Amino acid sequence: MEGYLVNPKNTIEILKKHNIRFQKRFGQNFLVDEHVMKKIISAAQITRDDCVLEIGPGIGTMTQFLCEAAGKVLAVEIDRTLIPVLEHTLSEYENVTVICGDILKQDINELSVRYNCGKPFKVVANLPYYITTPIIMGFLEKDAPVESITVMVQKEVAERMQAEPGSKAYGALSLAVAYYAEAYLVANVPKNCFIPRPNVASAVIRLKKYKEPPVKVKDKKHMFSIIRASFSQRRKTLCNGIKNSAELNYKREDVEAVLEKMGIDSDVRGETLTLTQFAQISDMLM
Repeated sequence: MEGYLVNPKNTIEILKKHNIRFQKRFGQNFLVDEHVMKKIISAAQITRDDCVLEIGPGIGTMTQFLCEAAGKVLAVEIDRTLIPVLEHTLSEYENVTVICGDILKQDINELSVRYNCGKPFKVVANLPYYITTPIIMGFLEKDAPVESITVMVQKEVAERMQAEPGSKAYGALSLAVAYYAEAYLVANVPKNCFIPRPNVASAVIRLKKYKEPPVKVKDKKHMFSIIRASFSQRRKTLCNGIKNSAELNYKREDVEAVLEKMGIDSDVRGETLTLTQFAQISDMLM
């Protein structure tokens, strides 16, 4: 095959040749901007020593670049109709293995042992936007063997992942990501960089997983229950959110007493508190 698929002309030729119809249920939008593609590869900091786990290779557009940068590429594609396409578009590369399957059902530890000698993957993906959060949080919460995650996501989700306390985008997802990884916004990506054009703006974000969380907490599950309760209704105060939570069993005065000891106003809302403060609240309520 001549030329990269990131060239719109080549993408269209492949789509026609294989009679590909876009699957909305898989969120298929193919990137056709080489400048953005190179930014993704650069941000992922891939070397020949790396084994990259690519989620949703599609027709192989980004996979081609990954194969040229990495030692090995393991690409997991859920749409079985694209497997013959990938066999064609990736035929020049000997360092790629394509698996047909759902990434949410894969045993990442087992894949790491089989394909990467048990070492962590660098994850790179143009994710279907409807399933972005379950995939990313699944990797982080289950402590999967992953060093970093560099992904194309909905711009709004990227903003939430790296939001700071007090901002409109700040919420439970911001805090969850902050506990597990350092977030860096690589680039905003216009709609015209894709075939077909998505309905929403996109962005590339890199999450570099911490070896140790930036805060210490007695029970992280308890802390995240408090965080979820605090953001269940943004207009509610922290005290009311925790008091009304079905996951927790605290009275308003329990929370007020903790906040008083911390020197925080009892009318505070969750969106103004840092991860460190949530960890303190969690420990003091236990």
